Amino acid sequence: MMQFMLLFSRQGKLRLQKWYVAHPDKLKKKITRELITTILARKPKMCSFLEWRDLKIVYKRYASLYFCCAIEQDDNELLTLEVIHRYVELLDKYFGSVCELDIIFNFEKAYFILDELLLGGEIQETSKKIVLKAIAAQDLLQEEETPQGFLMIMA
Repeated sequence: MMQFMLLFSRQGKLRLQKWYVAHPDKLKKKITRELITTILARKPKMCSFLEWRDLKIVYKRYASLYFCCAIEQDDNELLTLEVIHRYVELLDKYFGSVCELDIIFNFEKAYFILDELLLGGEIQETSKKIVLKAIAAQDLLQEEETPQGFLMIMA
C-alpha cells in the first residue's frame, strides 16, 4: 500500500501532498523535508528507487516536478512507477501538457484526479478513459452550480 505521495519542484517547493497513513503534522513536515533533500541531492542517472527507514521510495522527475511515492517493503516498485506515470498522463490529458503552474493554480483539480486514480493508497481505477469521464462529469457539475451572475462579476 502507498503511504503517501509528494509532488515538489526542483527548488524543493512542495506542490502537492497526499497522505494515506495518519501522521502528526510535525512528523509530516520532517518526512517531507528529509525526502525532498535526499531526492534532490541524487544525480539524474541514479536509480529512482531508494530504501528509506522501513519504506521504499519511488520517484520520477517530469520537467520541473518530482513525483515521489512511499510504499511498503513488499510492494512492487515498478507498479508504483506505472501509477506515477498514469497520474502524469491524466494530468497531461486534463491540462494539455501539465506544468508546475497548473498544479499550483489548480491544485484542487490535481487532488481530484489523484483521488479518482487512487483510493486509500491503492489503485482504484486503471482506465484513463473512465477517470477522465469522471473528471468531465465533475467539471460539468461544478459549472452548473456556479451562478452565472457571479461569473459576470468576476469578468
